[in-house]
Amino acid sequence: MSVIFQKLKEAALSVVPIILLVLFLNFTVSPLEIKQLIRFLIGALLIIFGLSIFLLGVELSIDKIGRHMGSTIAKSNRVWIVVVVGILLGFIISVAEPDLHILAGQVDVVSGGHVSKSSIVVIVSIGVALLLSLGLVRIIYNIALQKILIILYGVILILAIFTSPEFMPISFDASGATTGALTVPFILALALGVSQLKKDSKASETDSFGLVAIASTGAIISVMAMSIINKANKITGSLESSKLNSDSIINPFVHELPKISFEIIIALLPILVLFLIFQKTSFKLPKHEKARILIGLLYTFIGLVLLLTGVNAGFMEVGAIVGFKIAALDNKALLIAIGFIMGLLTILAEPAVFVLTNQIENVTSGYVKRKTVLAALSIGVGVSVALSMIRILIPELKLWHYLLPGYAIALVLTYFVPKLFVGIAFDSGGVASGPMTATFILAFAQGAADCIEGADVLLDGFGIISMVALTPLITLQILGLIYKAKSRKGELENEL
Repeated sequence: MSVIFQKLKEAALSVVPIILLVLFLNFTVSPLEIKQLIRFLIGALLIIFGLSIFLLGVELSIDKIGRHMGSTIAKSNRVWIVVVVGILLGFIISVAEPDLHILAGQVDVVSGGHVSKSSIVVIVSIGVALLLSLGLVRIIYNIALQKILIILYGVILILAIFTSPEFMPISFDASGATTGALTVPFILALALGVSQLKKDSKASETDSFGLVAIASTGAIISVMAMSIINKANKITGSLESSKLNSDSIINPFVHELPKISFEIIIALLPILVLFLIFQKTSFKLPKHEKARILIGLLYTFIGLVLLLTGVNAGFMEVGAIVGFKIAALDNKALLIAIGFIMGLLTILAEPAVFVLTNQIENVTSGYVKRKTVLAALSIGVGVSVALSMIRILIPELKLWHYLLPGYAIALVLTYFVPKLFVGIAFDSGGVASGPMTATFILAFAQGAADCIEGADVLLDGFGIISMVALTPLITLQILGLIYKAKSRKGELENEL
C-alpha cells in the first residue's frame, strides 16, 4: 500500500503545480468557462490516478521484462539475434509509449488529418527500433558513444537540409516524446541487462547509459525520411474549434474512453505475447514472479487508459485555450514569463528528474549535489520554454536557429566530458520532457501559435518538446566538467 501512495505522491507532484498555475491564471488574466475548468480538473484527477497506476505497473512489469530480455539476448553471443530482437523490442515498446500517442494525436488534429496519428506512431517506432538495435551492438562491441552520436547527428543535419519546414519541429518533438515514461525504463533496463554481462564493471556502468540517446535519434531520422520520401510540404495547421468548445462536461470523457482502451490493448498486446513466449522458452520465472509481471501489465493498461483519457478529454484543451488567451493580451512579455514559470514548475515536479539527480549524486560520490543539478535543470528548461514562446512571437525565428547551435555545443562537449556523463546527459532529455511537457505545455504553445498573426501551429506550435529535451544535454555535461575539475583538484591535493 505504501508503494501506491508513493506513486500517487509522485504523480500529484507532476500535475498539481500546473493545476495551481491554471487556477491562478483563471482568476487573473485568462478566465475560463466553468465547464472548461471542471473538465480540466476532472482530466487532471484522471491523470494523477492514471500516472500513479501506470508508474507502478511499469515498475512491476516493463522494467523487469526489459532486464530479463537484455540478459537473454546478450547471453546468445550472436549479434544477429541481438539486432533482430532489438528491432522487435524497440518497435513494440515505442508503439505503446503514451507520450508518442499524445504527440501523434496532436499532429493529426493540427494538420487536419494530413499527417495521421497512426502513421506518426508507426514511422517513429520503426526508427526507434532500428537505432535501438544499433545501440545494443554498440554496447557489445564497446564502440564509443560520442562517435555514434556525432555520426547520427551528422546524418540528421544532412536530412534537415531536405526536410520540409513543417516537419522539422515534429521530427525533433518525436525524439523527446518517444523517450517517455514507458520507453525509458524499458530501454535503460535492456541496456543494463546487456552491459552487466561484461567482465569490466567500469565499462558496464558507462555503457548502461546512452542507449536512450541513440534510440531517440531514430525518431528524428524516421520522421525526416518520411517528409523527404512523401515530399510533404505546404501543410498548414490550426486548432479545431470543436476541440476547444464542447458544451458537455462528461461527453468528451465518455467518447474518448472506449477508443483509447482499444488503442492501448493493441499497443500492449505484443509486449504480453512476447513476454509469454520468452517466459516459455528462456526466462522460466517462478510462478509468483510471473504473476507479479502480469499484474504489472494490467496496472500499466489501466493507468494508460486513465492517463490518456484525462489528457485528451479535459487537460490539453485548457492548455490550448490558456495559451491562446495569454498570447492575445497586449503585453506579450507575459507569454514569455508564464512560459518560463511553466518550464520551471514542470521540471521541479517531474518524478523522473529526482531519480536522475539522485543517480548523479551517487555516481559522483557527492561531488555534484542533487540540489545543484535540479536548480540547473529547472532554470535551463524554464529558459527553453521561454525561448519557444519568443519563437512563436517572432515567426521569422526558426527552430533550427536554436537546435543547430545547441546540438553543436552538446556534441563538442562530449570530447571534454567524462564518458559516464555523456551517456547520462544524452539520456536525460527523455527525463526532462516528461508527461506535462508532452501534454499541457505543448498544448499551451499551440494555442499561442494559433493566436499570433503570422505564426503557424505546425511550424511554431511544435518544437517545444525538443527544446526541453535539448537543455539537459548541455547542462549535465557542464556539470560533468565541474565534476572532472573537482576530481583533478582532489588528485593534486592528494599528491601534495
